[in-house]
Amino acid sequence: MLQEFKDFVQKGGIFEAAVGLIMALAFVPVVTAIIDGILMPIIAAIVGEPNFDGITIGIGDAEILIGTVITAIVSFLAVAAVVFMMVKAHNNATSASDEDAGPSDIDLLTQIRDSLAK
Repeated sequence: MLQEFKDFVQKGGIFEAAVGLIMALAFVPVVTAIIDGILMPIIAAIVGEPNFDGITIGIGDAEILIGTVITAIVSFLAVAAVVFMMVKAHNNATSASDEDAGPSDIDLLTQIRDSLAK
């Protein structure tokens, strides 16, 4: 089991995941600034308030902070949209570089086989 763990750590997946996590944590302030500096002021201009935190539902002596949940959902959707656009851009960039790479090994072997058959 120790050898399996050592193999798992040395595969490179852990290192790549750690780098991805560090990059994601560094990206959080950027997304937060976009949400707080651009998205929420637009919502404030439309709705009249800078966020939805003031929306509450009173039940007896308790208050349900439904506006806080709505604000969190808007923030989540904004982060999800930014991540989606980043992944889409990455996929487009990698697919373009794959097309420029030329034929695959299987394509080349198929061409050689076909040439030899002739």
